[in-house]
Amino acid sequence: MSLDLTVDGPRWRAHLERTAAEVPGLVPVCKGNGYGFGLGRLARKAQWLDDRAATAREADPDGPGAGRTPVDTIAVGTYDELAHVRTRFGGSLLVLTPWRPFGTAAETRDPRVVHTVSRLDDLEALLAQDPDARYVLERRTSMLRHGMDARDLWRAADLLRRPAARGGRGLEGVAFHLPLEQGSHLGEVQRLMTDVVAAGLPTTTVWASHLTHHELATLRTQYADYTWRPRVGTSLWLGDRSALSVTSTVLDAHPVERGDAFGYRSRTAPKAGHLLIVSGGTAHGIGLEAPTGESSVKARAAALARGGLDAVGFVRSPFSTDGKQRLFAEPPHMQASMLFLPAGARVPEVGEKVPVRVRYTTTTFDRVVVS
Repeated sequence: MSLDLTVDGPRWRAHLERTAAEVPGLVPVCKGNGYGFGLGRLARKAQWLDDRAATAREADPDGPGAGRTPVDTIAVGTYDELAHVRTRFGGSLLVLTPWRPFGTAAETRDPRVVHTVSRLDDLEALLAQDPDARYVLERRTSMLRHGMDARDLWRAADLLRRPAARGGRGLEGVAFHLPLEQGSHLGEVQRLMTDVVAAGLPTTTVWASHLTHHELATLRTQYADYTWRPRVGTSLWLGDRSALSVTSTVLDAHPVERGDAFGYRSRTAPKAGHLLIVSGGTAHGIGLEAPTGESSVKARAAALARGGLDAVGFVRSPFSTDGKQRLFAEPPHMQASMLFLPAGARVPEVGEKVPVRVRYTTTTFDRVVVS
């Protein structure tokens, strides 16, 4: 009686291996809710990818597997997530949230951890607190979230030349966090690389997110003396959606007539039908809607339509029966949701599984079953 994520294991693993082979220097991103899978499972799977790459190279040094690069680093979102992956992955652990001289970040001294430093003051503080720290310098991109500008990179290079910085031996590279769905990133990355090269930093490694295979190939050709480390999350773990299915369990069903009261707020049925109670509620992320990135006229019209339905108590749910998305009868609650089935619709049996459309990065599943 749960909200389940079922994974076609062979198909999913084949996609992971294919992606790792196609993306040299891959850095799997394991953050948040683990894209629905959980952080621990993703860390173990990243270790599996590294082991598979090593096995392929050893088995056939001159074969197609010889060119597969190790999966030697994973990226987590925050310092508190390190505890979930540290014992499940044996390589380096890049933290994407910038280091600050307070809280868990300042308390973390682990030779496997690679910090992200986005402010010049923080670079000085980190080196003062932990001279042996490993770190990347984040260059500010058009996202305008974190990062140093071109002048800060020059100053960082000067700072790293000081004896106390050990010649920048802890510097693991420069990081770019690029926006999504903005067309080609090549122009922006080329401008950013001009700043990196001009600063004279003691590194030739670039860590970047949201670059396509074509963009990476082009950049590797244009900057052949640099090593590119693409950080990949969604297209790695969720890249083959046909390998994933989400189902809810039917917990109960009740006939209602028009005007019958039901639910926490004693709403009245708008017409005859059935109330269907299914597993999955706000505790799982069902019914909790994050702002959408879509800005098209069609997307805005859909949002207005949903608002109009909400005003009269009709809101489309992510649950479906017999190929039709059903309406919420009332807002979902912790572990369960109440749906309205109109008269004439087939009423599923108690215990039957019904499909659910979810946003994997905001959903917590009761069970994840990988074949």
